[in-house]
Amino acid sequence: MGEYRKLWFTLIGVLIVTFSLLGYYGTEVYRVAPPIPQQFVQQDGEVVFTHDDVLDGQTAWQSVGGMQLGSIWGHGAYQAPDWTADWLHRELTAWLELAAQSRHGTTYAQLRAEDSAVLQAQLKAEYRRNTWNAELGTAQVSPRRAQAIRQTAAYYSSLFSDDPALRATRDSYAMKENTLPSAERREQMTAFFFWTAWAAATERPGSKATYTNNWPHEPLIGNRPTAENVMWSIVSVVIMMAGVGLLIWGWAFLRKEEGALPAAPARDPLTLVPLTPSQRALGKYLFLVVALFVFQVFLGGATAHYTVEGQHFYGLELSRWFPYSLLRTWHIQAALFWIATGFLAAGLFLAPLINGGKDPKYQKLGVNVLFWALVVVVLGSFSGNYLAIAHILPANLNFWLGHQGYEYVDLGRLWQIGKFVGVLLWLVLMARGIVPALRRKGGDKNLLALLTSSVVAIGLFYGAGLAYGERTHLSVMEYWRWWVVHLWVEGFFEVFATTALAFIFSTLGLVSYRMATVASLASASLFMLGGVPGTFHHLYFSGTTTPVMAVGAAFSALEVVPLVVLGHEAWENWRLKFRAPWMAQLKWPLMFFVAVAFWNMLGAGVFGFMINPPVSLYYLQGLNTTPVHAHAALFGVYGFLALGFTLLVLRYVRPQLVMDDRLMRRGFWWLNIGLALMMFTSLLPVGLIQFHASASEGMWYARSEAFMQQPILQTLRWVRTFGDVVFIIGALSVAWQVISGLRSPAAPVAATTGGATASASACCGHCAD
Repeated sequence: MGEYRKLWFTLIGVLIVTFSLLGYYGTEVYRVAPPIPQQFVQQDGEVVFTHDDVLDGQTAWQSVGGMQLGSIWGHGAYQAPDWTADWLHRELTAWLELAAQSRHGTTYAQLRAEDSAVLQAQLKAEYRRNTWNAELGTAQVSPRRAQAIRQTAAYYSSLFSDDPALRATRDSYAMKENTLPSAERREQMTAFFFWTAWAAATERPGSKATYTNNWPHEPLIGNRPTAENVMWSIVSVVIMMAGVGLLIWGWAFLRKEEGALPAAPARDPLTLVPLTPSQRALGKYLFLVVALFVFQVFLGGATAHYTVEGQHFYGLELSRWFPYSLLRTWHIQAALFWIATGFLAAGLFLAPLINGGKDPKYQKLGVNVLFWALVVVVLGSFSGNYLAIAHILPANLNFWLGHQGYEYVDLGRLWQIGKFVGVLLWLVLMARGIVPALRRKGGDKNLLALLTSSVVAIGLFYGAGLAYGERTHLSVMEYWRWWVVHLWVEGFFEVFATTALAFIFSTLGLVSYRMATVASLASASLFMLGGVPGTFHHLYFSGTTTPVMAVGAAFSALEVVPLVVLGHEAWENWRLKFRAPWMAQLKWPLMFFVAVAFWNMLGAGVFGFMINPPVSLYYLQGLNTTPVHAHAALFGVYGFLALGFTLLVLRYVRPQLVMDDRLMRRGFWWLNIGLALMMFTSLLPVGLIQFHASASEGMWYARSEAFMQQPILQTLRWVRTFGDVVFIIGALSVAWQVISGLRSPAAPVAATTGGATASASACCGHCAD
């Protein structure tokens, strides 16, 4: 550890504390998850739904695309309703209508104010009362509520069928005809929808809040933000401001430690190292990155268009073959695949350099096997998604081969295992280059040790997605899903990216190895401090208790802190291109890294904190404000980063290539402008209009057919087309640069045996003897 001892102990201490919190309150998620009664029964003993009905309904919901068609507890897609909020409101209004007819012989709308107030008070008392009996395993519902449940279930059974009476509604929700063909499975799915609404309306024992912390906002039964929600929201703002202040003070006083930049080498050190066979084999990875990128971008345009034409794409009834839920699944999965492939390619390019400029034995074979394994997983998972949503797969195979139903981890379990094995193979290939360097005596290996740690974490932590099964409780599943989406993607990939860039820049001789190490260790501590327990900010309303909300709110506020100084990071990256004449060849990778810093600040920082405090997310969860953050953070940060890595690797595996400055300028700026137009002219305005509706009327209304089909919202969704077209042109420009670059001749191959060349030793001198 040497001079970095304090930084290492800080990072290790942060990881011990934060993972202890994540683990301890994870057990709390298991312990206090909303119960699924063995039976929901009427007072006379008649069974309404059973435990198995609910879990069978969960699997039925997964088979139609799950979170890719509407949302549950606010998590999922945004065009169809949130099924929890929608079911709850429909059931409540059905109860009021039945009560009005029974008590007063008229409709609820025609009641006098005092009569409707009495019924609303009775409604609130009945729905918030917890009738769960743990000893008997039952929860009671009144005959009137049972009748309201049956009416609501009948509506959903018709909606998910091909009933002509609801065709216009399906069109508004971008649902294909006969979404779930089996009448039996439709009935089971209604049991699952009912249970999620029951948990959202029923007070947790010993509490005045429901199992979902009073989410969704539903005035009819008094679902409003709790006092704890408001308190921890204020605390999170205070913590964020304090963290930002302390960071700026610390950064201001410690800048003297930065030291002068080293003199830039006369030539690019990496061009002095002959390419190894495994590095030459990376061209196909770069092709896969841009192929999936272009595919994903066109899918995004088609998915966005479904929000205005429902079942059609410019008049063509595309939903008969490729419905909204399928294209949205592919859109998200393609993004994860190409971004991950870009990161894997960057790591595989570095491995031989770390190993002294030579390949370990059979490294090229491993690189080729990993590539084709990725192709098999991509094609297999996409095919499984199609077969599941088309209901061609048998129901018992859906989860394993088809569609898990959970956003970002939609691929069937078999393909998910295949992806995990692929990531482990990448870990092995990386270790074969890194371990010999770590064992070599002498030299400063602290930065390499941190890079190794991030590689190991990426290899192992994707496995968290295997911790739940097809019939796992929804709250427990959400806990593990966010380990993948938040912790694996936003946490360890962030550390890997930061450390890999620091390693590359120090190897190029543009920054000192010491400062690269200090910056990487400090950044890793900051990322992990907020990022690990900050995972809980996704679980405020997923059947968890106040302590989970408190930890999530407090620590997720700290995620914003390191993003405040990203303007300085962007400037540092920008000025590197002036450090030496040969840096002109790295202009465009550096520009993409500058864009990463900008979108990290705006997308992850500003738009992330916009929805992070509990009281904010209470009203915004499940609205179009969420994809504002998702697009700016996922593509703006990790997408630009993966493209930057792709261009960086391309520059070295095709050293004779001179990038087309005009083509790259169009690609870079049109991607940035298109992304901004997408958000500021469509997604954000729609989300803010929905926010007002959610806060004033209720979550159900902000996602309802009547609200979403208003002319102003239709127009704003049409306007997104302009941003999409600009973005697509940018994507095609970058893709063409990569494809045309791969067609240029490659450099000579380095020897695969023997010692490192002199240039390799100089290039990686901080790890050498």
